[in-house]
Amino acid sequence: MSTEPASHEPAAYQPAAVESAAQRYWNETRAFEVTEDPSRPKFYCLSMLPYPSGALHVGHLRNYTIGDVISRHQRMCGRNVLQPMGWDAFGLPAENAAIKRSTSPAKWTYANIEHMRAQLKSLGYAIDWTREFATCRPEYYVHEQRMFVRLLKQGLAYRKNSVVNWDPVDHTVLANEQVIDGRGWRSGAVVEKREIPQWFLKITDYAQELLDGLDTLDGWPDSVKTMQRNWIGRSEGLEFAFDIQGSEDRLQVFTTRPDTLMGVTFVSIAAEHPLAQQAARSDPALAAFIAGLKQGGVSEAELETQEKRGMDTGLRALHPLTGEALPVYVANFVLMGYGTGAVMAVPGHDQRDWEFAQQYQLPVKMVVVPAPVRDALDEIRRDLGGGHADPMQAALNGGAGGVDVYATDAAVRVVEEFQQRIATVGAHTERGWLVNSGELDGMDYAQAFDALANRFQAEGRGTRRVNYRLRDWGVSRQRYWGCPIPVIYCDACGAVPVPEEQLPVVLPEDVAFSGVVSPIKADPEWRRTSCPQCGAAAERETDTFDTFMESSWYYARYTSPGAAAQVDERADYWLPVDQYIGGIEHAILHLLYFRFYHKLLRDQGLVRSDEPATRLLTQGMVVADTYFREDDAGHREWINPADVNVRRDERGHVTGATLRADGQPVRIGGTEKMSKSKNNGVDPQAMVERYGADTVRLFSMFAAPPEQSLEWSEAGVEGMARFLRRFWREVMTHVAQPDHPGVDVATLDAAQRTLRRQLHETIQKVGDDYGRRHSFNTAIAALMELLNHVARFDDMSAQGRAVRHEALEAMVLLLNPVTPHVCHALWQALGHPQALLEDVPFPRVDLAALARDALTLAVQVNGKLRGTIEVAPDAPRDAIEAMALTEPHVARFLDGLAVRKVIVVPGKIVNIVAG
Repeated sequence: MSTEPASHEPAAYQPAAVESAAQRYWNETRAFEVTEDPSRPKFYCLSMLPYPSGALHVGHLRNYTIGDVISRHQRMCGRNVLQPMGWDAFGLPAENAAIKRSTSPAKWTYANIEHMRAQLKSLGYAIDWTREFATCRPEYYVHEQRMFVRLLKQGLAYRKNSVVNWDPVDHTVLANEQVIDGRGWRSGAVVEKREIPQWFLKITDYAQELLDGLDTLDGWPDSVKTMQRNWIGRSEGLEFAFDIQGSEDRLQVFTTRPDTLMGVTFVSIAAEHPLAQQAARSDPALAAFIAGLKQGGVSEAELETQEKRGMDTGLRALHPLTGEALPVYVANFVLMGYGTGAVMAVPGHDQRDWEFAQQYQLPVKMVVVPAPVRDALDEIRRDLGGGHADPMQAALNGGAGGVDVYATDAAVRVVEEFQQRIATVGAHTERGWLVNSGELDGMDYAQAFDALANRFQAEGRGTRRVNYRLRDWGVSRQRYWGCPIPVIYCDACGAVPVPEEQLPVVLPEDVAFSGVVSPIKADPEWRRTSCPQCGAAAERETDTFDTFMESSWYYARYTSPGAAAQVDERADYWLPVDQYIGGIEHAILHLLYFRFYHKLLRDQGLVRSDEPATRLLTQGMVVADTYFREDDAGHREWINPADVNVRRDERGHVTGATLRADGQPVRIGGTEKMSKSKNNGVDPQAMVERYGADTVRLFSMFAAPPEQSLEWSEAGVEGMARFLRRFWREVMTHVAQPDHPGVDVATLDAAQRTLRRQLHETIQKVGDDYGRRHSFNTAIAALMELLNHVARFDDMSAQGRAVRHEALEAMVLLLNPVTPHVCHALWQALGHPQALLEDVPFPRVDLAALARDALTLAVQVNGKLRGTIEVAPDAPRDAIEAMALTEPHVARFLDGLAVRKVIVVPGKIVNIVAG
């Protein structure tokens, strides 16, 4: 029997007050500070640390909300959860900002940290702030200085010359991204390639282990593992030497395609190769050409896309099988730092070599063909018989020539089409069968590889070798705002590591910074020191570490705050990271160095695991609408979405927009990744102030699966605000009722059992979506649907109120990982004392509640949905058919038709075929 609800208007949802109260409670109770507890399973959830650029952007918000949802859910599941935060505080942007604002990089960085920390706290993340650090502080970077000193002594760190981008006006080294169209980003000067000493870590010593370790990372996306495999680039090949005509010198090359050796028509070497330098001494034109190659960037991307340029050195390399003298070219696409600095050029079977050969009219020899061409050549050879020149050479290099008078038209056509494709399209790079290769003719790749490897090994000319595309990690940067490299230069002793007891080498922070010369390079007092070995006057290294150094081991430092060593025994409790979260753009360099540095820590005896993180989630980018106006010259002024009023049709599609300031139209530019260039970034702080942190968190989790791009929509944010207000109102209306007795399962009626089933189906789905699938958007959708069921449930009996109470309590707990502030308040409203909901167990599924009294089956007529029926789980087939045929909506569509067949799929659907 129902009773009328009492007349009571529930208190309105006020996000600012609700969030302030929850955050105050968390701070006062130090709710998210954790320590090691061997009695509980641990869960280390880590989002990539932010660069303190000045303000959070929506990408930050999405990244850290994903981590927070996972962290809170795992704690509710009984795990001891660590979620820390710090600042990746060194780097080039701080230098650029300091130049622009006439301040020091340190002052700018620390101010940004203060601001961004407050923003993060306003979003209510469950972070253990006692573990916070900034990587620019000496108490942090002293540990990587100590590690570097040890690696230097062990031979895993070393110094060698390397080619860099040099700005001749600013007198500074530029990162690849600072070279724009071959010019310095700030000075506009033509960039030069300059060879300078650089420090390296021997990541190549770990290449195979890094490759093999990918097979153990089942929780990492396949796309990331594929990118890392390709970057490491393991290749098995042959390293051998060409003799140099008239010289005792030899030219070493490595190739993964020894089967193409008979197709070599020239050899390419780097401008820095000793043979190129030697030849240039007596050839002014070559010397001038090599000097010209110093202009332009050094990135692989630029080398791949630039015009192929080269010059004959006058040297001749002798082919190791035929003795043929081959020209040796200096080529702009060969780098001394890759492989041997020399490449055997096979333009018939390598596209880059083919382009170079076309540019300089060099021969193209075809020595590997696919099966149809091989078969056609065999046919030509059989038809020619003996007494003729090599038919395959004639056919391939002469377009079949006069062979067609002897051979079948079909065979000649196959060969000519293949030759024409090579001449016009480019190299044939696939493996196949050897032709034009003397004693190697007819062999496949593996047979030719074995034959040449055995021959060259016997001759002492070469050997099999495994090579990696991966190169040693260059860790030195000619910039100020970074960790000083702990090395001292002594005229007598050379490069000497700073003794560990003298660390840290501290970077001065109160400096004037112009961006032209590093303050530590310009300061003789900072550079001046004494040699640790002989005591003589010496100078400090003025290069600083690549900022990837700091971000490669930060995860480990979080586990051991205050430790005297880089990490201590606490790391063995927390590591490896159980869930790592960050953008796909970090798939290669950061994540590779992250894995490498962990192995260094392991080999120093500091950690015991082989990999730093067992699971990785790479979230998609955030995109937003763009708006602009165009002047008479066609230049676009991009307008921020926050300054635009948008008109939408009944389906929510944008039909027009005007600028709020003047009411005049603006043009719609489409949806693109948030960026400063398109001025379509959204300030999350403004959204928090307008809608509340929980609403913004909810939208960022609901709008798209975490791996996909999220389209930012203020209309979508407003929709989430409406949902939270509705949820608040439903709970507050409910608690105003007289009492809420416990559920007596044995006395529930059909409608009450249905709501309980819907509740426990939702618990089952949400738990799986949070924990296993990380499908937060579908979890939220399920909770929205459950709220609809609760709102429609108008049973005000004692047991009706009890079932609704159970549902609302469960909903508060299920939503808590996403919207913790409002759930903190609603939990109290539902009759519980103020408490940390993360310590309240996550709702458990009552399997008995999942049992159904009836099944809902869809009924189709000729494949189209026309109605539904409710049947008992054990209803016989004939009863199901009868109910389907008599269902009113279905019967209307059957009127005048003859039923030919009724197909029943048990528990799912009934399909009626009629005509």
